[in-house]
Amino acid sequence: MKMRETKGFTLIELLIVVAIIGIIAAIAVPGLLRARMSGNEASAIGSLRAVNSAQLSYSTNCAQGYAADLQELAKPPASGGQAFISPDLSAAAGASVTKSGYTITYTAKGAAIGTAPGSCTAANNTGPKPWPSYEIIADPVSFNSSGARNFGTSEQQTIYYVQAAASTTVTFAGGIGVAPAAPLK
Repeated sequence: MKMRETKGFTLIELLIVVAIIGIIAAIAVPGLLRARMSGNEASAIGSLRAVNSAQLSYSTNCAQGYAADLQELAKPPASGGQAFISPDLSAAAGASVTKSGYTITYTAKGAAIGTAPGSCTAANNTGPKPWPSYEIIADPVSFNSSGARNFGTSEQQTIYYVQAAASTTVTFAGGIGVAPAAPLK
């Protein structure tokens, strides 16, 4: 009796391989999603720190106060040099920036300092007047998908977070987080 040579795989063997790949994917995908969410949160914290550093430099070298909006910080001084923040964080007054799964909102607080010279981003310091304080909020675009914490900071440069779904922007008045906000360590 002559046996035929079989080349290839049986249907059962292919189904077993597909099942093994499915099990491996089911184990790996949640870890990848957590890693992406952690990366988004780290990017949001980095963006808040970048704006805090830019505000400190702006206040010290340019205006004796804080910028009215992120768009002002994205301009270089009229005398030359680099802008205070990168263009990916630039937004007009009242506008928000979406970056790495977070919506970043900047708000100047108080009233423009009338006695201060204008900003150095315009010739002869004719730019907008500086403000006495500011607040930056970073909220996840999709809670528990793009991030699980809301972040906020102010001119005091402490970054606070709230780990809860927020239907509205979390307020961090004057750098002191509203309970249960906690400073980052």
